[in-house]
Amino acid sequence: MAALACDDHPLVRSALALVLEDIVGGPVLTAHDYAGAWAHAEARDDIEIAVVDLHMPGIGGIEGLTGLRERAPDTRIVVLTGSDSDEDLLAVLALGVDGFVPKSVEPGVVEAAIRLVMAGGRYLPARVAELAAQGSAAVPLPPLPTSAAPIEAPLGRLSSRQRDVLDQMARGRANKEIAQLLGLSPATVKTHVAHIIAVVGASNRTEAATRARELGLV
Repeated sequence: MAALACDDHPLVRSALALVLEDIVGGPVLTAHDYAGAWAHAEARDDIEIAVVDLHMPGIGGIEGLTGLRERAPDTRIVVLTGSDSDEDLLAVLALGVDGFVPKSVEPGVVEAAIRLVMAGGRYLPARVAELAAQGSAAVPLPPLPTSAAPIEAPLGRLSSRQRDVLDQMARGRANKEIAQLLGLSPATVKTHVAHIIAVVGASNRTEAATRARELGLV
């Protein structure tokens, strides 16, 4: 199976390709715009996941994603974006993407979000739940699948060790402290934290702790 990394910034595109190669284990196709992404989707029917920047030169974001979905209906699509616009978020959700990842997330969360999507989950930022709670958002919230995160209680997507790490995060402890308390390496704790952030639909550890309390995980 193949993967697709699409971003108009070469460094971001290269970094995404490395992450996807490690996760998927197959060939990683790259493109710098939606026209290139469409061409790959038309040429191959084995693209398992596509990580795509929302706004790139040329074809607009929503038109580009719509065209990609039409050409690759079975491909999981994760949108990576620097936009903090609710309109962008809701428009993308209406297309049924599998992930919406702000570029402002902490290091490691992008990879964790991709792994979550590959495992059958869905990564959506906590802002989705906020908009759903408001009920009177300026832009109507599109229907979401019942499996959508962060509305879905994600406890089942955390291992027992990750729940231990989450509990310590909620107590305000830093990674180094958590590593010492749980007998883990700092690198392992960092990986667990990134996964937790992705699972609860947060963008950083503070927000993850707050979301975990709201979801009754701690």
